[in-house]
Amino acid sequence: MHTETIDYRAEGTLLEGLLAYDETVQGPRPAVIIAHDWTGRRELPCSKAVELAKAGFVGFALDMYGKGVFGSGEDIEANAALMNPLVENRVTLRQRILAALDVVKKLPQVDNNRIVAMGYCFGGMCVLELARAGADVRGVVSIHGIFTASDVANEKITARVLCLHGHDDPMVPPEQVLAFETEMTEAGVDWQVHAYGGTMHAFTNPDANNPDFGAMYNETADKRSRRALHNFLDEVFV
Repeated sequence: MHTETIDYRAEGTLLEGLLAYDETVQGPRPAVIIAHDWTGRRELPCSKAVELAKAGFVGFALDMYGKGVFGSGEDIEANAALMNPLVENRVTLRQRILAALDVVKKLPQVDNNRIVAMGYCFGGMCVLELARAGADVRGVVSIHGIFTASDVANEKITARVLCLHGHDDPMVPPEQVLAFETEMTEAGVDWQVHAYGGTMHAFTNPDANNPDFGAMYNETADKRSRRALHNFLDEVFV
């Protein structure tokens, strides 16, 4: 399994992604871009890139914050300080995730007509913004992501959209889910929302153990979401 870091830029900001692919596979293959949570491009998205590479895809863990810029699994205030400027400036957010897509499309290992972007928590918001930006990707997958739109106008959404959501996630209350579903329906999007009962935010992260904050690992929802992800990839990469 080959892994390497790749430097790239978005509007002058130096970013660093992690690329993973199986060197024994010949020719271009589908790619999956992974957007990190509010702690930055740490272990979870990088390990997911490797996992997907082992499954026959090219995996690319992107960077939304800047090379060498990471949050902490424990420091809520520090993580929020990194994330919030991008949440509040969706133009910059879109520029950064579109820059990652541009990098992936140019890789010789990638079939650039078959790309999906997935993201966790803040990364879920990022991949939904990628779809809203009209990016040429087969699909996007938000995993316990944030659904709220901004005042930045949407382009024509061509990607299929899958959201894997914990019903008891306090960061995405039912009214936000309904607003998102209405937005996608009115835009004519092929969308799905899978809601897991008794499930909070960050349900795929084994280190999540803060029910007071609303973030808690859920093994059953984690397994179900993995199956849903791979079913989606099988569908959109046909």
